[in-house]
Formats: sequence, structure tokens, C-alpha cells
Amino acid sequence: MKKNAFAGICVALLLSSCASEFNRVYKSTDYDYKYEYAKECFARGKYGQAISLLQELVTIQKGKDNAEECLYMLGMASYCNHDYESASATFKKYFSSYPKGTYAEQAAFYIGQSLYESTPEPRLDQTPTVGAITAYQQFLDYFPDSKARQTAQDRLYELQDKLVMKELLSARLYYNLGGYFGNCIGGGSNYEACIITAQNALKAYPYTKLREEFAALIMKSKFELAQQSVEEKRLDRFRDAEDECYGFLNEYPDSKEAPTAQKYIKKCKRMTGETKDGDAE
Repeated sequence: MKKNAFAGICVALLLSSCASEFNRVYKSTDYDYKYEYAKECFARGKYGQAISLLQELVTIQKGKDNAEECLYMLGMASYCNHDYESASATFKKYFSSYPKGTYAEQAAFYIGQSLYESTPEPRLDQTPTVGAITAYQQFLDYFPDSKARQTAQDRLYELQDKLVMKELLSARLYYNLGGYFGNCIGGGSNYEACIITAQNALKAYPYTKLREEFAALIMKSKFELAQQSVEEKRLDRFRDAEDECYGFLNEYPDSKEAPTAQKYIKKCKRMTGETKDGDAE
């Protein structure tokens, strides 16, 4: 018990000593020493302390030999400290200030990497995701032969998949809302919104692995839209739905939605008068 108490006292004294040393350095006007101490803090993983010192030194070192390294190290300290917003802003500042600098390639990569780390789940606003994609694309344009090229490309595809999933979730929501008109203030219907959202996603991302799911939503929405249409639009919409079903079966003959497509075709034919009621089922 006494040993544990003694050990606790030693740790407390050590922490107190470290804190007092940092405070002494922080208040010092010896900026060369302060810079070396900041580098030591960074190397030892004390990123918060390094950031506190470097934020002051970035301004003081401006125009000096250490200015470039100081700014880059501030970005890396923020990144390692999981402050991705500050890291991204600092790396952007570095790259704009030193486009041909010693750390230009790394800074360009970490702009995208910082934004990547802060991207939200697909259901939320994807503005950071778009920013990360742009940053990675710019990195690949500036440094096509970089060793980090493959990582940037992989991240790029991953982020694009997140944008596609955002569109799929939106299309699904419209389809699930179905005949509910409370959100259709400007006219139209949820099925029309689903169709437009899914079609636009397929135009923007034609090679997405979620293509079949978008196609199924379009097919089902067109059929449901025909069902709820007014008389003068009904015939054309059932024909359009039938064509969509045939197109779906041609592209995805083994889909789990194939039986649904075949059922819709029979119903569409019956509604357009191509088959008799007794032959439709």
C-alpha cells in the first residue's frame, strides 16, 4: 500500500514538473529554444503542447528558415490530435504558401486525408465528402507519380461510394413515402422524385455497384406512379412502366426483383388492353 502511495506521489511530481517546464517554455521569448521544444513535443506525441507552441511560432518564424517546417508540423500535429478541420486548413495554407516546398506533396495529400477523416455517414450532409474528393483529385493531378497515389485513388472511390449511397437512401425514402403528399408542396409525387433521383445518380455514377438497386427503384416507382395516375396519363405511364420492366429483366435476368418485374408486366399488359383479365394472372 505504501509502495503504491509513493509511486502515485512520484507520478504527480513528475507531471507537475513537466507542466511547469512547458509553462516556462511557453512564456519564453527564446523562440529558437521554443521551436526545438515544440519539435520534441511533437516527436513524443504531445500534440496539444506542440500545437500551443507552433501556433505562435508560425507567425514569428514567417520569412525565416524554419517557417516552412513549422507550418507543416502544425498541420501534422493537428492531424495527429484528431483536429481534422484545423489540419486541413493548415495544410491548405502550407500548399498555397509553398507549392514547391519540401513538404508540398505530403501537404497536398493530407488536405484530402484530413477531410476524409471528417466525412459523415451517408445519411448526413456530404459537403465534407465532396471537399475530400476534390482534394484527392487535385493531389493526383499535381503528383501523379506519388507513392501515395494508390491510397488516394482508393479513398476517392470509397468517398464516391458514400455519395452514391446518399443518393440511394434519398431514392429509397421517396419510394417508401409513396402516396404521401404532405412533402410534395411544389406538386409532383414521391414516386416521380424517386425516379428522378435514381436516374440522376445513374448518370453521375454509371459504374456504381449499386446500379441494380437504383434500376429496381425506378422500375417499381414507374409502376406505382402509373397506378395512382389520373385517367389521361394512365395508359402512357403503364406502357412506360412495362418498357422499364423489360429493360430491367434484360439487364438483370437473375435479379431477386425479376419476379416482381414479370408480375408488373402482366398487370401493365392488362391495364393497356394487351391481354384479357383471364390471361393476365
